[in-house]
Amino acid sequence: IGACLAMYLLFNNHIKNDEINKFFGLNNIINEKEVFKENKEKDNTKIVVDLKNFNETSIGVAKKVLPSIVNIDIEYDVNTIFNSKTTATGTGSGVIISKDGYILTNNHVVSPRQENQFFVVSDAKKVTVTLTNDKKYDAKIIGVDKVTDLAVVKIDAKEDLTPATFGDSDEAQIGEFVMAIGSPLGFRGSVTDGIISSLNRKIELNDRSTFTAIQTNASINSGNSGGALVNSKGEVIGINTLKLSGGGIEGLGFAIPINQTKPIVKQLIENKKVERPSLGFTGKEISEAIAKEYNLPQGIMVKDILKESTAEKVGLKEKDIVIKLNGKSAATFSDIEKLKTDLKYDEEITITVFRDGKEQELKGKVVKLPEVNNKENKDNKEKEQSREESKESIKQKSNDLYDFFFNN
Repeated sequence: IGACLAMYLLFNNHIKNDEINKFFGLNNIINEKEVFKENKEKDNTKIVVDLKNFNETSIGVAKKVLPSIVNIDIEYDVNTIFNSKTTATGTGSGVIISKDGYILTNNHVVSPRQENQFFVVSDAKKVTVTLTNDKKYDAKIIGVDKVTDLAVVKIDAKEDLTPATFGDSDEAQIGEFVMAIGSPLGFRGSVTDGIISSLNRKIELNDRSTFTAIQTNASINSGNSGGALVNSKGEVIGINTLKLSGGGIEGLGFAIPINQTKPIVKQLIENKKVERPSLGFTGKEISEAIAKEYNLPQGIMVKDILKESTAEKVGLKEKDIVIKLNGKSAATFSDIEKLKTDLKYDEEITITVFRDGKEQELKGKVVKLPEVNNKENKDNKEKEQSREESKESIKQKSNDLYDFFFNN
């Protein structure tokens, strides 16, 4: 009845519009609209997606980057315990880094070698690179680095190639637009898009090695490895490396930040390998569970120290727990291997340890081990690796055999 009366009064001009607004409680809504309009005029931030600009960005990035992405095919031998030998093939991607044919990719793309009690996979015996113009070239492996899963190959092209433009992965932001470009399942020149889901994500692999990655929801599949993760400027900010797969898992891909690759690539091209000075100690990793149980920091408990080594020179002692190297976390051997990439002989080094219930900093210079200690260190590593391998379960090895015969 009240509503009908109000409408009658309004249409017959018996009450004013502002009184009707007050009657129905509309004043607050109108005021909020005015405030929203005023704030929008003050705030220049775009909150609406312009699909035209989005399409232009995607198309522009793809056109710019695609000529710098290659397909990599490899051939390798597989020898089984039944004395059979077969030739297998694999596919991956790569990023052109120079006009004269240097290409960056993943170590696991061009170095499939692995061995267990059932079969032995050889190194790649042939590597073929296919450009976006469909021209194929035999490639030579210049150098590989298992620690960072990076490799450099080279082709002798008859033309100037188009090197990719590299960005600054330290400036990447969560939510930033990215595109993954490569050869998933052999489909050359495939482009997928997404965003950066997370930065500095710690990923632990089956061999217990770890690496820090850019996480993205851009689709990454088998064959994308070694390809580029690029930003909206068409700059490479990461090398696509792996994705997590399984029931209920979608949109979990990872790329090595491009800034981490630069010193590795330089060494691979100049020295064919990455030289990491030995610190000269062995030890045992303290897991998160053990650290909590015994109220200790995560790190590496020192077991043996080589004579005339960097560890001895700085004053490292047995049962010290190494937790940092030059101020950066060194909780695992994988962490240390990566940090050693930045070390140079005769330069200062700081090893932070947990000793007598408190942290201490040990300082000194990185020294080169005498040749005899280098051999001793290598032997110790091989013995430790052999012990770890012997601990693997029969179930896992049975799975390897099953996968080889039924899932390939």
